[in-house]
Amino acid sequence: MKKVTILLSSLLVGFGLNAQIFSDDFESYAVGSYLGPQSVEWTTWSGTEGGAEDVQISSGQASSGTNSIYFVGAAAGGPQDVVLDFGTQYTNGIFTYQSDFYVASGNNAYFNFQGDPVIGTTWAMNCFMENGVITIDDGASVTASGTYTPGTWFTLTIEANLSTGRWQASVDGACIGVWANGINSVASLDLYPIDASYIFYVDDVSFDWVAYTPSNLNAAVSAVDMGPAIAGLNAYPTVTVVNAGTVALNSFDVTLTYNGTPYTENVTGQNLTSGQTYDVNFATPIPLVSGPNTAVATVSNVNGGTDDDPSDDDGCALVDPITPAAGKVVVGEEGTGTWCGWCPRGAVFMDQYEADYGPYWAGIAVHNGDPMVVADYDTPFSALIAGYPSALVDRGPEVDPSAMSTDFFTRLQVAPAALMTNGATWNASTRELNVSITADFQTNGTSQYKMLCVLTEDGVTGSTSGYAQTNYYAGGAQGPMGGYESLPNPVPAAQMVYDHVARAIAPDFDGHNECFPTTFNSGEVITQNYTFILPASWDENNVHIIGMLTQPGGMINNADKTTINEAVANGFVNACSSSIGEILIDQVDDFLNIYPNPASTFTTIAITLPQEADVQLALKDMNGKVIASTDYGMIPSSTVDLNTSELSSGVYLVELTVNGQVMTKRLMID
Repeated sequence: MKKVTILLSSLLVGFGLNAQIFSDDFESYAVGSYLGPQSVEWTTWSGTEGGAEDVQISSGQASSGTNSIYFVGAAAGGPQDVVLDFGTQYTNGIFTYQSDFYVASGNNAYFNFQGDPVIGTTWAMNCFMENGVITIDDGASVTASGTYTPGTWFTLTIEANLSTGRWQASVDGACIGVWANGINSVASLDLYPIDASYIFYVDDVSFDWVAYTPSNLNAAVSAVDMGPAIAGLNAYPTVTVVNAGTVALNSFDVTLTYNGTPYTENVTGQNLTSGQTYDVNFATPIPLVSGPNTAVATVSNVNGGTDDDPSDDDGCALVDPITPAAGKVVVGEEGTGTWCGWCPRGAVFMDQYEADYGPYWAGIAVHNGDPMVVADYDTPFSALIAGYPSALVDRGPEVDPSAMSTDFFTRLQVAPAALMTNGATWNASTRELNVSITADFQTNGTSQYKMLCVLTEDGVTGSTSGYAQTNYYAGGAQGPMGGYESLPNPVPAAQMVYDHVARAIAPDFDGHNECFPTTFNSGEVITQNYTFILPASWDENNVHIIGMLTQPGGMINNADKTTINEAVANGFVNACSSSIGEILIDQVDDFLNIYPNPASTFTTIAITLPQEADVQLALKDMNGKVIASTDYGMIPSSTVDLNTSELSSGVYLVELTVNGQVMTKRLMID
């Protein structure tokens, strides 16, 4: 039966009150008939009723009685797109929506609230029901998430205090989230099957509205953010408290209870006026455990006593941490450059992922076109991205650096083919770093798997103009960006410190498999060795070793990230050496010196090698024409005197190749 249109307009003492109540259980309609032509309130997105865009009454499932409405999506979305007009645009008061959903296993469901009477103008809220998970967002960010049981009817309730901006969602009466919504107006409901996997039933739809009059003293929990949820890591939640009353808030306590343990923060010395909010950041680490748990935040001791409205003192968030696959480390490679004005975004999010995801994350900033570039890394990496900044998570699809979380969480749960361990020896005098990368295979495999080693450094600085960071976020017109909005454009080199900087890659971007048998079984342990000479300008205490295993097709299957000291503590495993890229040649000045330069009649080329290597030397003009070349074969460090008296004035290139790696320096002839 359908109950509609109870509209009250009363003039009370000093103020007006409007209330509208609607409910529909679809029992008054004939099975197989279209909904829109029989209802004043139900219509479609375009307003065309009684056809493919409309929905038919079904008796296939029902939460109550025998009837419901049944949505089936097409590959391109829709064509069903059904709208419930709320009759007016609500911009204040408490609006409550409730309906029952049935979503079978393997199917999904979706609806949104339109915030404006002109449909398609403003999305106040989106709700996705996919694979047993409910995700709610306000168009800008995820605001709440919860779970439901596929193949079972459940009741979803959304209560929005449009006056204070406090929204709450519940499933079968249990809170799944409280949040401060970005849009605080509602005008209609839109039920839309996004694609062919969106197949669902809806029953017992209702909404109501009541006026809201603020109390004198009222502190309300308006949002609970537990932060990244990974089992085994600590959470540092943020609980937002809003002054929903008329009296200023000076002090209050916030207690967050999770997994049976309460944690309390005391807030004092404030003067929050009506409508102002305060973020309570919990400093005490809260260990996250596997499985769904509801975190409940409660505000109390308001101004030293009890506030006047206990109904909004509590807020919740459903916390269901992801359990990482055993031994899994996910690699995030970010393309960046000091010339790139949007690349501060990449730096901010790389730092955030490092802080949030800790031991499960290995971040690498691959620089392009600036003094920190490593050509052997940048050239193949830049071929995989369309622009800057861009990122690859385990060398999957290209994403913006701000959007790596989805791929990270997906990859984190994929069991790796092998468990990875970095080992090392380090000689502080010679600055020789020997690295062993060991893969303990958990599955059978072939030589299509490959290994490679990357060195990164934090705290990288430079004094030349190439280290100044172009910054399009300067001035704040593009919104906040980790403090860059308060810095100039460009940010002077003296103010810049670069982290996660890719310093070396060996043997190359794709990795090598020379130490792998053609086929092998689970339980096989394969180790490859790499040798680097670290330039004196590097701070070895800020260097990370990232050993990677790539799988057939090129994606990164697993990794290990350690400091040098951690790798040394793991122990070096002497094994098969990767024959290409054993010696680091990314810092040209440490291996190739030319003096005098500029030269007139002669110059000396000094080749400094940590050990005997395969060396070729060539002199080229600026058009790439080879003027002279010599293959020295296997030699130790050496010097070459070059007669330049017959060379014309100008710029030439001295190209040195060591073990297949090429470096180039300019030679000026007067």
